[in-house]
Amino acid sequence: MAKQQSTGFSLKDHLFNADRVRFLARQFARNDSRFQHSEFFRAVMRQLGELDLKQRIVHIAVTLERYLAADFPTAAKQIRGALPPELDPCKTDDDFGDFIIAPLGEYVVRRGMDPQNISVSLSLLKEITKRFSMEDAMRAFINAHPRITLRELKEWSRDRNYHVRRLVSECTRPRLPWSCKLTIDYSVPLPFLDALHADSTRYVTRSVANHLNDIAKRDPELVLKTLQKWRVNGGQRSEELDWICRHALRTLVKQGHPGTMKFLGMRTNARVTVSPIELRRSSISAGEPLEFSVTITAQRTESLIVDYVIEFVKANGRLAPKVFKGKKLQLRRGESTQIVKRHPLRANATTYKLFPGTHHLIVQVNGVPAARASFKIR
Repeated sequence: MAKQQSTGFSLKDHLFNADRVRFLARQFARNDSRFQHSEFFRAVMRQLGELDLKQRIVHIAVTLERYLAADFPTAAKQIRGALPPELDPCKTDDDFGDFIIAPLGEYVVRRGMDPQNISVSLSLLKEITKRFSMEDAMRAFINAHPRITLRELKEWSRDRNYHVRRLVSECTRPRLPWSCKLTIDYSVPLPFLDALHADSTRYVTRSVANHLNDIAKRDPELVLKTLQKWRVNGGQRSEELDWICRHALRTLVKQGHPGTMKFLGMRTNARVTVSPIELRRSSISAGEPLEFSVTITAQRTESLIVDYVIEFVKANGRLAPKVFKGKKLQLRRGESTQIVKRHPLRANATTYKLFPGTHHLIVQVNGVPAARASFKIR
């Protein structure tokens, strides 16, 4: 995990540090006075600073193996007793939980995968996910024991706790970031989404939309067919279903997929006039924003999605395009609008690196390139 040099911020140190490890140790000690919390704390901290984020999760789980019962069902009871209170059930979004709980899921994967322990393991993961999402651990169980795990997930899709319901969608996503690849076909979890798309909690429906966006990268027609079915069934509020559709189809919109544009009530052959792109500066330094504007005039009444693409120069000199959201709007015949954007180009971002050279900016309307300009990064 990269470190942001300008501020010295380190995500791994923010999420896994002495305070958080001490918290976990005390949770176990409060439940079981025999738990050697001081020894566990020292054993974890001896190596923690040398490891990256995911390695820290594994390291804490491996260390726990030396301090919990050798018998997995007994260790599972120790973990249950050490869990902090559930996340706030009154919240409906953005309540991911405390990362220090993540090693407990890794422990279950390492020690609870034997067939005789499956029921205990899945029940425990269900409890843990009410404190921190267990999609990584669940994917391991889906791959190793698909039949029993998928059967359990079907029950969880109707659970009272929205974190459990969200997990059903999240752990079965075909392209979940930072997670192992699933061996089941991407269409297998669709019955779960049929139930979850009607959920009243945005935390759940966002996962459903992200799940469909994953599928859209392989099977656009299946996604459109699914969304159309949900429209007809009317199980979700129209406003929320519209949000799900937009979020699920965002990749296809950026690609200008004709079926997607039609589904959203837009034309790929929009009759618009797009002015040349006006750059505030055509030569900028890394860390300064890219500022530009463009004027769009409709020749007939149109529903439009205006996005923009930056073709970044990479270290090898090749161009790597990345699409960014612009604006959704409706224009009547003869109506014009000016779109003004200010795109930050951070010099020390943790997810990308800027290279000097000539980069390109493209404005696209309903997925179709409509104007182009070049700028230099010094």
